[in-house]
Amino acid sequence: MPTKSNNTGGRGGKRPGAGRKPKSNLEKVQNGNPGGRKLTMLDIPDVEGIQMPKPNELLSAKQRDGTELRAKQIYEDTWNWLNSIGCAGYVSPQTIERYAMCVARWLQCEEMTNELGFLSKHPTTGKPVTSPFINIGINYMNQASRQWDNIMQIVKENCSVDFSGTNPNDDLERLLHQRKGF
Repeated sequence: MPTKSNNTGGRGGKRPGAGRKPKSNLEKVQNGNPGGRKLTMLDIPDVEGIQMPKPNELLSAKQRDGTELRAKQIYEDTWNWLNSIGCAGYVSPQTIERYAMCVARWLQCEEMTNELGFLSKHPTTGKPVTSPFINIGINYMNQASRQWDNIMQIVKENCSVDFSGTNPNDDLERLLHQRKGF
């Protein structure tokens, strides 16, 4: 008789990321520490005045259609916003690069969908099918959303000023129309 193992084989158990997201220590202190547990506060040194790390060359690579990828601009906008609220030193440049790349690729897919339409021709049957740029765009949009959530979680946990105003993630519509000249 086989012994029971801890490996559930995907049939139950706690899922990663499931459940309520934890509150930041700042929120707990503002609410009077309702749980009553001792809060562990990190003593993070002041990182004001930090220079923006140089964006990776890949973020402004020339694309096959001759245009330049706009991820560098998104990276710079995001870093400048983080710096303006005092959190640039807490978010790794690689996280900002991943976010910028996902947003830029999502914007590319949206432009291709606008240019080519929602339907394409199936390669073997010739019947209309959904454009592959739609699904690719959805994947990039989901990845960008997850990266933005990571960035905002770091901001929420470390920012001591109000950050509820406009942010680079709210300004994606401008980026989408920028190349078209709207």
